[in-house]
Amino acid sequence: MNICIPVIDNQGHESRVSSHFGSAPAFVIVDTETGTCRAIVNDNQHRGHGMCAPIASLRGENIDGMVVGGIGMGALSKLSAANIQVYMAEQPTVADTLAAFRAGMLKPVEPSMACARHGHGHT
Repeated sequence: MNICIPVIDNQGHESRVSSHFGSAPAFVIVDTETGTCRAIVNDNQHRGHGMCAPIASLRGENIDGMVVGGIGMGALSKLSAANIQVYMAEQPTVADTLAAFRAGMLKPVEPSMACARHGHGHT
């Protein structure tokens, strides 16, 4: 299974998880079976809130799950429509997030958990 994790920096497994999907500088895609990972730059991060299109940066990628620190309702809806399960990240790094995923500790993001506005301290 491939999970995608928005990150602040590209440091492989030690990449720090971004607290918001749309404004993350990059995404790390991790194969949960092998642990291999690779980064993709988010070319769509510098847009107005609600206008960013990070999903476009991931077009053509084989992603089964998304693990986020925060996400808006629009992006959550688009990922759900694409049959991509979205989970809440509470771990600081990709390695910690992968371990939590493998242990079944990640909670699915519900619509009530989506960010409703900008300016709430996400990076």
